[in-house]
Amino acid sequence: MLALRLRQRTPSWLRLPRSTARLRLTILYGGVFLACGAAVLALTYLLDGHATHLAPLHGYSPPNASTPPKFALDPLASAQQARVHELKAELRAQIDADRHQLLIQSGIALTVVAAAALAIGWFVAGRVLRPLSTITAAARRISASSLHERLALPGPDDELKELADTLDSLFTRLEASFDAQRRFAANASHELRTPLTRERALIEVTRADPASTSDTWQDVSQDLLAFNAEQDRLIDALLILASSEAGLAEREPADLAVVTSAALDVPRAEIGGLGLNVQASLRPASVNGDPLLIQRLVANLIDNAVRHNTCGGDVQVATGTCDGRAVFSVANSGKVIRPAEVDLLFQPFQRLGPRPARGDGHGLGLSIVRAIATAHGAHITASARSGGGLAIDVAFPPAPVSPPETASRSFAESKSLM
Repeated sequence: MLALRLRQRTPSWLRLPRSTARLRLTILYGGVFLACGAAVLALTYLLDGHATHLAPLHGYSPPNASTPPKFALDPLASAQQARVHELKAELRAQIDADRHQLLIQSGIALTVVAAAALAIGWFVAGRVLRPLSTITAAARRISASSLHERLALPGPDDELKELADTLDSLFTRLEASFDAQRRFAANASHELRTPLTRERALIEVTRADPASTSDTWQDVSQDLLAFNAEQDRLIDALLILASSEAGLAEREPADLAVVTSAALDVPRAEIGGLGLNVQASLRPASVNGDPLLIQRLVANLIDNAVRHNTCGGDVQVATGTCDGRAVFSVANSGKVIRPAEVDLLFQPFQRLGPRPARGDGHGLGLSIVRAIATAHGAHITASARSGGGLAIDVAFPPAPVSPPETASRSFAESKSLM
C-alpha cells in the first residue's frame, strides 16, 4: 500500500514503466541478442589476435640461430638488422591500433544493433501478445448477463488459440450452470410456494366459514400436516441435491448388490398394488464412495421405475461389473418417451406431463441421481425404450478394493421377485 501511494505521488515522467509481459519479452530479446553479439565480438577479437601473433612478417625471415653471425662485424648488415626490428615494432603497433579501432567500432555497431533489436523486439512482442489483449478485453466484457458471447479467436492453431478455445468452453459451461441455477431457483420457489398457497387458502376458507367446528379444524390440521410433510420432503431433496453437487468429503467401500437388494424391499407394497413384474440380477459390484448417497441414487432410480410405470408393467434391475467398473442398471415400462426428452428428465423439477396421481414426486429424483453420479465420477447412460419406459445404466469408476464375499448377495439371473 505504501509503495502504491509513493508511486501515485511520483511525477509521471519519473515513474518506471509498468512491468508488462511485452516489456519483459522485449528486455529478454534485447538481452539475449546483446549477450550473443558480445560473445561473437569477443571471440572474433581473440581469434584475430591469435592469428596476428602467429603470422610471420612477409618478406623477412629470422636468422638461423645455428649459423654463426657472419654480419656481426659488417656495419651494413647491422643496419639492416636494426631496420628489420624497427619495421616489426611499427607493424606490431599498427596491428594493435587497428585491433583497438576494430574493437571500438564493433562495440559501437553492437550498441546500435542492440538498440534496433530492442525496437524490433518491442514490435514483435506486441504482435505476438496481441491475441492476449483480445482475449483479456473479451473476458472483461463477458459477464453473467452476456455469457452467450464467445472469443472465437481467429489465427493459427497455436497455444493462444488453444487458450481462447479453452475459455470458450469454460464460458459455455458457465452459461449452462447459470441457466440451470436460474431455472432451479425459479422452480424451487414455485414448488415451495405451491404448498404455502394451499395452506393459506385452506386456513382463510375455514376461518371465513361461520359453520366451522372443531371437527372442521381437526380436518384442516390434518391437511396442514400433510402439506408440511410434503414441504419437508422437498427440502430434504433440495439438501441432498446441494450436498451431492458439493462433492464427496470421504469415501467408503460399498456393494451395489447389497444396496439394491435393500432398496427393492421398500416399494414392495406399491409394486404389488400395480402388479409389476420385477426381475433382478444382482451380482457383487464394489464401489468406493458415500454409502448414503449411493443408497439414495439406487433408491431414486428404483422409485422412478416404479412410480412412472403402468399397471402390469415390468421392472428389470441388475448389478455387476464391466471392464472393472461397477454397473447398476434399471429398465422399466411406461409411457413412450421421445429420445430428445431423455436429457430433460435429469433437470431439476422437470416432468414430462402432470405429476402422477400416486406418489409425491417433485421432479428432483433423476437430478439427484445425476448429481450423485457426478460426485462419484460415474457415467450415466439413459435411453428411451421403444415400447415405452426408460433404461438407465450407471457405471462407477473401478474400486480400489473388492468387497468381502460375506457382504454381497447374489440372485439368480431373471429371478422374479413378485
